[in-house]
Amino acid sequence: MVIGVTGGVGSGKSMILKILKEKYGAEIILADEVAHELMEPGQPAYREICRVLGSSFLKEDGAIDRAAFSALLFSDGRVREQVDGLVHPLVWNEVRRRIRDAGCRKIPLVVVEAALPDEKVHDIYDEMWYVYTSRENRIRRLMEGRGYTREKCESIMASQLSDDGFRRLCRFEIDNNGSLSQTERQIEDRWKDRGRKA
Repeated sequence: MVIGVTGGVGSGKSMILKILKEKYGAEIILADEVAHELMEPGQPAYREICRVLGSSFLKEDGAIDRAAFSALLFSDGRVREQVDGLVHPLVWNEVRRRIRDAGCRKIPLVVVEAALPDEKVHDIYDEMWYVYTSRENRIRRLMEGRGYTREKCESIMASQLSDDGFRRLCRFEIDNNGSLSQTERQIEDRWKDRGRKA
């Protein structure tokens, strides 16, 4: 079974992944980590990005300077779209490969964390879960946990999908505003419900 987990920044996706790994034996695939791996020197996304954009954002050792690269992406929407068009297909191909590999190893549950859900690849999931946390709770968590300013939190949130946008793409919603036990109960209930439907 393959579950996709998504939600806005600060919603608590990492906690959901931890529960699914520890209590349900899930193998976790982080789409952002896959993207970073593919952007290492010599990897496919790295080669494509350098071919299209040149080398102005590279460090002396050839690695991508993340700060310079981010500044380039966020200063020009067209460049960002171009990079997304290059990187996203490579990321999802690698995610599919890892899912197949998990199947070969008889892993019963694979969970793919995708902060930015992509409708084009929804066929890889049995279902998509949305982790919902109120805007104020997310801001509070980010300010306390990551040291972000309120302005930074709001800027990141503005670039992400709305709650309704996430809900439209997902089959199941976890309300992550309460306690850990309340969150665990929702996952447990969904797991039992899926077992009855299987």
